[in-house]
Amino acid sequence: MQPGRTQAEALFQERMARIKKAVALERPDRVPVVLEYAGFAARVTGTPMPEFLLDLGRSVEVMIQAYRKVTEGLEADGVNYGRFSPFALSYLWLSKVKLPGLHLPQTASYQVVEQELMSREDYDRILQEGWPRFLEAFMRERVLEDVDPRFLPGNQRPVDVVGKWAALGVPVLRSYTVAPPFEFLSGARSLECFFMDLLEIPQKVEQVMEAMMGHMTELPCRQSLKEGYPAIWVGGWRGAPSLLSPQMWERFVWRYFRKLVQHVIEAGLIPLLHLDGCWDRELTRFRELPKAKLIMALDGHTDIFRAKELLGDHLCLMGDVPASMLAFDSPETVYSYCSRLVREVGPEGFILHSGCDIPENAKPENVRAMLAASVVPGTKSYGI
Repeated sequence: MQPGRTQAEALFQERMARIKKAVALERPDRVPVVLEYAGFAARVTGTPMPEFLLDLGRSVEVMIQAYRKVTEGLEADGVNYGRFSPFALSYLWLSKVKLPGLHLPQTASYQVVEQELMSREDYDRILQEGWPRFLEAFMRERVLEDVDPRFLPGNQRPVDVVGKWAALGVPVLRSYTVAPPFEFLSGARSLECFFMDLLEIPQKVEQVMEAMMGHMTELPCRQSLKEGYPAIWVGGWRGAPSLLSPQMWERFVWRYFRKLVQHVIEAGLIPLLHLDGCWDRELTRFRELPKAKLIMALDGHTDIFRAKELLGDHLCLMGDVPASMLAFDSPETVYSYCSRLVREVGPEGFILHSGCDIPENAKPENVRAMLAASVVPGTKSYGI
């Protein structure tokens, strides 16, 4: 340890260096492992779900408690995000969220409501008013109008998320998200209505997407840099190729997605491509993105082993322990699958990670088995 550095500072630098080596397609001393969870933290610590979800500061505390619990005697190199508010989903998909203790039973999970909040006429309104003005009014009048202002993160006491985790020696990769216009519009219109728009008024949708693009990256990138996050999510959820024809995907998703990735890199951040759903058909297109500058995070629906074959010399892969495996399989099964990932997708250009979030109902011993496969290869000691 260098003179003047605390143990936490040394750990932080060591772990961040391991992650950055993976991004750069270099071989670290071992495959890094990063945790991503929200509701799981409340479950594993016995915290009431409303308490966790409605207070941003409390969410950080509970997530740290969960980290300590599942990593005891093992190690994780970071967390994907270090705080959580369900209203972040409202801003991503411009949709209402139902919450336990308010709209649902105390022990239920939060739920995004799929409904048509935006009309076809609103496309013209966006073009006339501009995206920022439309978005502000839309969120205030149609999405958050019935939410107690006390529960919105912007009205709560600021939390130094990066600092609190760094005190433990744990890097937090990101907090903010950028996404193509496709994601916002498909949430506001509802997926079924939006797909009809793509078929019936494609030129109008395209016009609106072009008008939105100038406002997708500046604020989240600026905040990420200000708060000390090294990465930012570039999201792909409803825009997965499995939901669209090749022509529609190219026209309404990829052309914008590619531009967002480039903007994030130019801002000095690592694009963390959070790709839910199946992206198998278009994997080779990711060779169009800059080499050794980003992370492709897969959720178990895309074939990560094929992605390694096609992209392993071009970008860092992250994933992809399925939620169902973490929730329902045995620690031995999890350990075996993670060991295969370490061998065949690693050791360079790979970060071991769950497929999307660790689910709320994951077995703690299964999460520990995932950690053990990277941190202490060959061990079978992952009880909790």
